[in-house]
Amino acid sequence: MTSVTPRAPVGRAPVAFSTAGLPDHERVELWESHNAEALIGLRCRTLTAAVLEAAEVNVQLDRVHLARVRGTAHVVERDEELVRRRPAESVALFFSLVGEAFFYHDDGVRTLQPGQMLMCDADRPFMRGFSRGLEELVVKVPRDVFAEVTGIEEVRQPLVVGFAAEGANSFAHTLARQVGAATRDDDPSPVDEGTLLQLLGALTGSDRADLTAAHRAAAMAYVDQHLREPGLSATQIAAGVGLSTRHLSRVFAEAGTSVPRHVLQRRLEVARDLLVTPAAASMTIAEVAHHCGFTSAAHFSSAFTARYGERATDLRRRATAARTAARTAARS
Repeated sequence: MTSVTPRAPVGRAPVAFSTAGLPDHERVELWESHNAEALIGLRCRTLTAAVLEAAEVNVQLDRVHLARVRGTAHVVERDEELVRRRPAESVALFFSLVGEAFFYHDDGVRTLQPGQMLMCDADRPFMRGFSRGLEELVVKVPRDVFAEVTGIEEVRQPLVVGFAAEGANSFAHTLARQVGAATRDDDPSPVDEGTLLQLLGALTGSDRADLTAAHRAAAMAYVDQHLREPGLSATQIAAGVGLSTRHLSRVFAEAGTSVPRHVLQRRLEVARDLLVTPAAASMTIAEVAHHCGFTSAAHFSSAFTARYGERATDLRRRATAARTAARTAARS
C-alpha cells in the first residue's frame, strides 16, 4: 500500500472573485480570464440576455486546488483548441450543490443533480450547462498526483458518484464537507491535504489509499454533523460511515483515542468556541451544554474544567471582559 504523507493544514487564505460591480459587457470575458488563471480555462456564454452574475472562492494547497463556484444560468465549454492552448493536466471533481446541470462529453450526455459528484479529465473536451444557475465545489488534482493516489493513469470516461446521503459514499460525502468548509466565504476552515488525497483514493476504490485515515476522516465528519444529538453513539457513527463498530474502534485506537473520547473532545471544543463568541453571549451555560449534545449541565461543567483547567463561567467572564476592554480602548 502506498501512503500519502499528511501535510500541514493550509495556511493560505481563500481568494475570492466576483463579477458584481464589473461593467455588464465585460463580465463574461473577465469571468473567463479569471477561471483560466485560477482554475480551468473555459469559454462561457449566457443563455439569455441576462447579465452574468458569478462568484468564485479559490484555495490553492501544495498540490491540489479547491474552489466554490456560484453563478446564474450559463453554459461553459472546453473544446480541443482551448485544451491545446491552456492544458490543465488535471483531473477535476465537480460536486453539485444547487441547480441541475448537463455534462456533454464524447461518450454521451449526463445530467447532474444536487448531491452528485462528477469526475473527469479536464483535458478531454466537454460542455456543461446550468439552465437555472449553480453552486458547486471543485477539486482540481494534477494528473500525476491523481495517479499516485489512485493508481489510475487515465480517466477515460466521466464518473458520477452520489455524495449527499450519508452511507451512500461516505468518502465522497466527507470530501465534499471538507472542501465546502475550506471554501466558505466567511470563517473558512483549514484543511489537511493529505486527508483529502486519502479520501480521493478511497472513493475511487484504490488499493493505494490509507483506508484507516479515510475512514477516520469520514467518521470525524459524521461526528461533527451530528454533535448536537445527545444519543450519538459508536454504533450510529459506524452505521453512518459503513463500518462495523469494532472496526470503527480500531480506526480511532490507531490515532491514540476512542470514539467516546473523540465525541467528548469535539463537544467541549465547540462549547469553548461558543463561550467566547459574542453571538452566543445570550446563551446560558446550560444552553451551551445542551447545544453541544450534553444532557447534563453538571457533567458538562466538570468535563470542561477537567479539559481546560478553568470553569466555563470563568472563561466566558474573561472573554466578556476582554471585549469590553477592547471597545473602551477603541472609543478612547
